Amino acid sequence: MLLENYAQGKWVSGTSGHRDLRDSVTGKTVAKTSSAGLNFAAMLDYARTVGGPNLRKYGFHDRAYMLKALAQYMMGRKEELYELSYCTGATRADSWIDIEGGFGTLFAVSGITRRNMPDGNVYVDGGLETLSRGGTFMGQHIALPLQGAAIHINAYNFPVWCALEKFGPAFIAGVPVIIKPASDGSYLTEAMVRMMVTSEILPEGAVQLICGSTGDLLDHVTCQDVISFTGSASTAQMLRSRPNITENSTRFIAEQDSLNGCVLGPDAAPGTPEFDLFINEVINELTVKAGQKCTAIRRALVPQQFMDETVATLSERLAEITIGDPRGKSTQMGALAGQGQRADVLEKLGILSAENPVVIGNAERFSNDNGAYLEPIVMRCDDPLEKSAVHQVEAFGPVSTLMAYNGSDEAVRLLNKGGGSLVASVFSYDGDFTRNLVIGASAFHGRMLIGDRDSGGESTGHGSPMPHLVHGGPGRAGGGEEMGGVRGFMHYMQRTAIQGSPAVIANITGEWIPGAKARKVETHPFRRIYKDLHIGDQLQTKSRKVTIKDIELFANSTGDTFYAHMNADAAAANPFFEDRVAHGYLLLSWAAGLFVSPDPGPVLANTGLNNLAFMTPVYAGDEIKVALTVRRKKRRTEDYGEVGWDVEITNQNGDVCARYELLTMVAFAE
Repeated sequence: MLLENYAQGKWVSGTSGHRDLRDSVTGKTVAKTSSAGLNFAAMLDYARTVGGPNLRKYGFHDRAYMLKALAQYMMGRKEELYELSYCTGATRADSWIDIEGGFGTLFAVSGITRRNMPDGNVYVDGGLETLSRGGTFMGQHIALPLQGAAIHINAYNFPVWCALEKFGPAFIAGVPVIIKPASDGSYLTEAMVRMMVTSEILPEGAVQLICGSTGDLLDHVTCQDVISFTGSASTAQMLRSRPNITENSTRFIAEQDSLNGCVLGPDAAPGTPEFDLFINEVINELTVKAGQKCTAIRRALVPQQFMDETVATLSERLAEITIGDPRGKSTQMGALAGQGQRADVLEKLGILSAENPVVIGNAERFSNDNGAYLEPIVMRCDDPLEKSAVHQVEAFGPVSTLMAYNGSDEAVRLLNKGGGSLVASVFSYDGDFTRNLVIGASAFHGRMLIGDRDSGGESTGHGSPMPHLVHGGPGRAGGGEEMGGVRGFMHYMQRTAIQGSPAVIANITGEWIPGAKARKVETHPFRRIYKDLHIGDQLQTKSRKVTIKDIELFANSTGDTFYAHMNADAAAANPFFEDRVAHGYLLLSWAAGLFVSPDPGPVLANTGLNNLAFMTPVYAGDEIKVALTVRRKKRRTEDYGEVGWDVEITNQNGDVCARYELLTMVAFAE
């Protein structure tokens, strides 16, 4: 199979210098790849001038629905990818993480977008900042897509997931992507991109693919481009220090080597649920993808008194693992990505085992096999504070070291000696111990998982990055972040502070704010379908007078007989009140009574309220009225959307007594 590149909307073969890609199980050639002859500057120009404008025609929700449709399309064609994935040495279970895990990330990113992003093309980042006494001059942070390209340089271990977990956030942000997979396994990425193109779901220019060297691609990046890299620390350092990248302050996101730790708590003695969870997690991280995971457990910390039993339990359990051809139904662990990768792991293992003895596994077991197999190897270190290699050298395969420790302070020191990691986990039911570890070690980790008997049944585990949470880490781990919900989108957007009048800011953001002009409507807004509601439409209600009888009736019917509502002397002694006051929730109830249209109509449900604030006390004899204004709109399904209404309750003097945002679901049709 001769792999092709997808450049400037066309499939293009490399012109020379093809590299053979081999099956990790048989050693036979699977595909040939080359990017020779590609015009990398033209690819970047095509992304900026064709892909970017095509993507920015759409809003965040439009792109979210495209992403969902794409995931559905590829999910229906997953078996083609599973068959190719066996050639990488991955079992069906390993490939499920890569393939369906990748599609699942797109589904999740689509949902996160529709829940948290506006139904437009301007993201409002945080609240308004009042910059003047009269409220006529304000500030607001917004975010808009960068007008460049996202260059995604990916690792070999997850050819599908690694590409898609980066593609999703960039696509939602509105930035076209150039995917550059590692050569090993790139036939899987190429097949996936062919599906993306064939689906005809994505706008033209949204995605390109390089199967081979990047040539002079990075010499043409600008301040509007983003580079996201997954791989070794040395390669990341070489790339990020290129003059063109530093001169332009091109955004560079790195996810690198990581000596991740896992801690067994002092309370988690053999026989406890936490001990069993710890053992299972270490075994999973040694065997899933043959240990070729950036999040894999390289250093497992065990209380000194449990070391012998931990070694014995792990040895017994690992002996049960079936290693072999990933196509075999009984196979539990497949091969490494290739003979070159196996040789690299063995080289690093030599350095590590010179410092600490191997207590589980035999590195020579598969030495004469054509496949790139290596059984799980576990070393033991009883004095880890005195050793260096175990905290500096990563064997990127089924290799881990058990390290003895005494007390939480020592566990924190050992975790942090990794110099920055993607993830650490702790298995303990002792709240003081887990809190000490998180407080002491979080500065050195991008994610920390606490596993115990309460969450064990549903936990996704130590090694599973989730699209809702950041994936990255400080120091050795690269100092970058990926995914993380809206945080991931922001890597591809520029945050800008805008300043002006409320009307100016509302016009730019597409969200009405107090002080901006409103349009008084004659037809009650609750009688209008979603598309006929416009930002700034406002209903002003009649007034209602408050009486002592009303206050007492509400107090007695609800049981809220707080003294400020029932005792005039006590209320007057309170520094906030002058007399008995109306309940805040009475005001909310009356506000609804003033603005609700009772007959059946497009408004389907009240789903909540945000940012409730009581500002001016309401006393008996006061009169209240409501201004109900369409603040923002957001599609939720094919049948209805969410409308956020600004609700302002004022008294007879025009003072604002309360303000909040009311959320309702409104039908698209009568």
